[in-house]
Amino acid sequence: MSLLFSAWTVLVALVFFGIVIWVFREDKENFDAAARIPFEEDEAPLLEGNLEDKNG
Repeated sequence: MSLLFSAWTVLVALVFFGIVIWVFREDKENFDAAARIPFEEDEAPLLEGNLEDKNG
């Protein structure tokens, strides 16, 4: 039984590290572009109330 648990632990660790390597080998430009999304300015206001506040 101990051998089964050890084999399962090794298998899960290999899958985990495989996924980590796969993710970080993807195109870095896409990750950088996605990371900049929250800081980009929107052309239109999100709420109509924002428009009224700016116009007085």
